Amino acid sequence: MNDVLAVVLAGGKGTRLEPLTRERAKPAVPFGGIYRIIDFTLSNCINSGIRRVLVLTQYKAMSLNRHLGTGWRHLLSRELGEFIDVVPPQQRIDDQWYRGTADAVYQNIYTLEKERPEHVVILAGDHIYKMDYAKMVEYHKQNNADLTIAALRVGVDEARSFGVMQTDEENRIIGFEEKPAEPKTMPGSDSQCLASMGIYVFNAHFLFDQLCQDATNQTSAHDFGRNIIPSVIKSHRLLAYPFIDENSKADLYWRDVGTLDAYYQSNIELTDVEPLLNLYDYRWPVRTDQPNLPPPKFVFNEPTGRRGMATDSIVAAGTIISGGKVDRSILSPRVRVEECAEVTGSILFRGVQIGKGAVVRNAIIDKYVHVPDGVQIGVDLDLDTRRGFTITEGGIVVVPVVEAVEEIFSRT
Repeated sequence: MNDVLAVVLAGGKGTRLEPLTRERAKPAVPFGGIYRIIDFTLSNCINSGIRRVLVLTQYKAMSLNRHLGTGWRHLLSRELGEFIDVVPPQQRIDDQWYRGTADAVYQNIYTLEKERPEHVVILAGDHIYKMDYAKMVEYHKQNNADLTIAALRVGVDEARSFGVMQTDEENRIIGFEEKPAEPKTMPGSDSQCLASMGIYVFNAHFLFDQLCQDATNQTSAHDFGRNIIPSVIKSHRLLAYPFIDENSKADLYWRDVGTLDAYYQSNIELTDVEPLLNLYDYRWPVRTDQPNLPPPKFVFNEPTGRRGMATDSIVAAGTIISGGKVDRSILSPRVRVEECAEVTGSILFRGVQIGKGAVVRNAIIDKYVHVPDGVQIGVDLDLDTRRGFTITEGGIVVVPVVEAVEEIFSRT
């Protein structure tokens, strides 16, 4: 993989995840207690043997930059030509922000060309999955492709939010439509479509040529799915690569956690006895920033009063459950649950404090929020709405980062 350069697109706004993306980019949103969403893509790169990675950022990138700096850059050796570099918008070519996925790469074409790669792997930094990119690169090489696109089977309704491909018997792409209103199904199936995962392997020179041509097209949206791919189907060799899952489960696992309900469900699934996503597979580890924190602690065991306990839950380092009860929840580092408090079906971010006797049900609480003693969240959704909290279609309460959360509770 020495001739491969990976480019991770991590600059999306993630507006459907607000308020969680109010202060951070979508790839920097916490996941599974100790991870960030981008950790899964970067872990795939490291596990695949890719040692040169550029992360293109744009909106609200401070949290993401800090995470990559403390948790990732030390893994690789610059002296050996290895790196994970964060590349902010530099306006080398013009004074505009990135106008599309292709434009994001084009505006950094000088940085890519300096590395002299033979192949460029384009990745999204906001999906949860495990994949060996080396297998896809090898498939690309063996079949003499100009561009190879990772493909996933999805239902017709779901396909409307993907790029949908049609292929021949040799997996050559003969048709492509981005987010079609009426997706074309696969041969022999009325219910499934072949969807692009937004994972591309390009021959480097071919990529550079196409980016330069697209940049001169004033009518283009400068997007891989909308413009680059449809424009080269007839003139070049494009192949679909069937997704091979490294998750060690019977069913394929790939999640777009782009909505609050999808994000909540994907997290809470991790508390199942046998979750679909296997985080305990040491053959394919998921790496992240691991701060120097003490182990989690559970204190008090009074049969009729205080009892610190957690069932069917993930509890991260530095957390203290001090006489409270936690069930089917995810507690990030440095959380504290005080005596007689109850936390059920909830996701608590770093540093959250749950006061004495408080009740939290089916909620996502952002970092360092202090829930005062006796307060209830997720019990009366009308009350939570009046407090100004976001309520999802699935009835999940989202408490954002606020400086004066006690005032919000006191007013209500």
